[in-house]
Amino acid sequence: MRATLRWVHSDLRAHRGEALFIVLATAGVVVSLLLATALFGYATNPWQRVFKQSRDAHVWIHTGLSARTHELAALDGVESVAGPYPTESATVASRGIRASVELRGTTARPAVGRPLLVSGRWLDGADPDGVVLESHLARALLAEPGDVLRLPGTARALTVAGIADSAEPRYRPGERRGLVWALPSAVRAPDGEVTGLRLADPDETDYAVQRAVTALGAGAVNEVTTWQQARSEAQGDTRLLGQVLGLFGLGALLAAGLAVHGVISTRIRGHLRDISVLKAIGFTPAQVVRVFLLQHVAYALLGALAAAALTQGLGGRIPGRLGDAVDVWQGLPGHTAALLAIPVGVVLFIAATTGLAAWRAGRVPPVPVPRTAAPVAGRLSGLARGALGLRLPPALVLGWHKAFPRRPRTPATVARLALPLLLIVVAMSAWSTVERFQNRPEQVGLAAALTVRPDREVADRDVRALLDRDPRIAAAHPGVEMAALVPGQTATIALRGLGTGRDPYPFALAEGRAPLGRDEAVAGQGLLDLLDVRVGDWVRMTVGDQPQILHIVGRSIEPENAGRVISTSLDTLRENDPELRPTLYELRLRAGAEPQDVAGDLATTMGGHLDVHATPNPVDGLASLRGVVLGLIAVLALIGVVELLTVIGGTVREGERDLLALKAVGLTPRQITAVTVTATACTALCAVLLGTALGLPLAHWLIDAQGRSSGMGAGIAQGPSPVFLLLFGAAAVLGAAALAVLPAARAARRRLVDTLSAVA
Repeated sequence: MRATLRWVHSDLRAHRGEALFIVLATAGVVVSLLLATALFGYATNPWQRVFKQSRDAHVWIHTGLSARTHELAALDGVESVAGPYPTESATVASRGIRASVELRGTTARPAVGRPLLVSGRWLDGADPDGVVLESHLARALLAEPGDVLRLPGTARALTVAGIADSAEPRYRPGERRGLVWALPSAVRAPDGEVTGLRLADPDETDYAVQRAVTALGAGAVNEVTTWQQARSEAQGDTRLLGQVLGLFGLGALLAAGLAVHGVISTRIRGHLRDISVLKAIGFTPAQVVRVFLLQHVAYALLGALAAAALTQGLGGRIPGRLGDAVDVWQGLPGHTAALLAIPVGVVLFIAATTGLAAWRAGRVPPVPVPRTAAPVAGRLSGLARGALGLRLPPALVLGWHKAFPRRPRTPATVARLALPLLLIVVAMSAWSTVERFQNRPEQVGLAAALTVRPDREVADRDVRALLDRDPRIAAAHPGVEMAALVPGQTATIALRGLGTGRDPYPFALAEGRAPLGRDEAVAGQGLLDLLDVRVGDWVRMTVGDQPQILHIVGRSIEPENAGRVISTSLDTLRENDPELRPTLYELRLRAGAEPQDVAGDLATTMGGHLDVHATPNPVDGLASLRGVVLGLIAVLALIGVVELLTVIGGTVREGERDLLALKAVGLTPRQITAVTVTATACTALCAVLLGTALGLPLAHWLIDAQGRSSGMGAGIAQGPSPVFLLLFGAAAVLGAAALAVLPAARAARRRLVDTLSAVA
């Protein structure tokens, strides 16, 4: 053991740079995985961020006005109380859209359940009619700060002062009222109170609710909502993002593991002569294995501990979304377990990798094998000799030849470097797909920007005339939507009649053709899966007591109703019911027209007899994806840099045996440097081409698979533009070349005596 420790100490003094690199590489890998975990928690738990920053209550209790809510503060386990606040149930309208809301009377922003302002300002006594809307309610109403909300049936009007995020259960049309904060004077007819309880132990929520209901009396409690209920509803909307980030986490783990494997294997290959010396002085193969294993596990442990400490202590101070992600992640239940499991897992992986490489080192013969001064890559190929004959720069030809020698390690090196690049391409494809939904919605089944539903007493010709007069409306497609029962009456689907034979609706088709003939229809992936049918089949359904038989001629991309939608023309549905009149209009707007302005003008013109809704976009809940993708790209780039530095170190070390030969043929230090830089750039170029070639089809397959599972269907994936991919590849290759310049230049200027000792 003493000899082992002495050799480790001597090796550390002689190769401090390599030891430091292994420690930093391990730390970088651990930091990358910890940040990826933090990003996963942040993106899939936006509710957790709001809950933590707003110090929201764990329990909200709605009671009558006569309830003894002051007794709740004295209950065991209650840390603090918000309210009681007077509440009033009301209906508000904005831009023709109506919503059921709860007016909550409050003044200063409370310490518990403090809304997080997104835009605008908080309530001000100088504006008694000013209100703050919960963000999801504001999105449904198309409302912004400064807009006026009407209360139908009354002369009251409220002005939107601000929009805020809340961790309470969000607004759902027809299911849950939206939340509106107002001054107590604006709550003119209170019909109840709401009280928030923040608990010392959130796990005791059910017990706290039982005690609160017992203290108030069951008859005094109207509704109880808990933080678990709100979290469950919010996390259901981020399932797609969670799956995407889970895949990236596994990919980052694999890429990080391969990067560490490359670091250790490269270092042990560079010490073969030292291993032979150890065996020559009496070290057994088991001792050689133990030397390298203990040494590298110690380095890994030091790097992992440093990475965990830095992430825990300074991660929350990183500017931007990444710092917010770490801060939120530190408040999640599984934070401590992940903070311990990831470094331990990396250290164990490094121990296994080192053990395998050290076992191979233990088989090195005790007599050092003389190294030849011939190029490592072997004899020049005919292509290389031909290139030299064409008077191409020798540095470029030798660098290209050096990058692709005939040995098995080269494909493995390219594969390790290509893996993080592949994942970056997948991440960019996810970004491009989200941008496609936002910038080109007509390609993904969102051709209409607004849906107009007139009241029954409004004549269809008046609505049509109004829509035809507005120059901002490119097309107004009449339609109806009704529930239909599938064969066997085991499930309900949505049957839509949109457009007419003279003005067909522009369906976004992923397969087949548009429904142009009689009884033809297109269906979403969810409906095809539900009925186990394909394009070309006939389906029978029941609408009320009337059967409807349709021929599916195409598969459309259907973001709504989990894809359980079948669409045909309004003319087809009128064959069964000639008196059928449109109940809605799908509006396509011209370029530059703002949906909010159009909706407001239409509702005002018709005196509130039009219900105008913006078409919901399924990526609205993925607003945080862009920042998360940038964070993931940064993490993967860090892993790629670790692998690239390993490649550069191995190339420089193996080039030491070529240095004498290159100088003998007359190459200058600058040309020798160019050989190494060119070899590194060629390796990076090969990795970029491989990563891009595999990443694009993989991204399309993953995104389309998610589309199929959600019922939307395949055909939604969008890859990055060729120009962007070209810039990405150029940046990776040029960055690799830039990283290789300094170590290559230092190696090219080594003295001949040092080179002789290295190849001896």
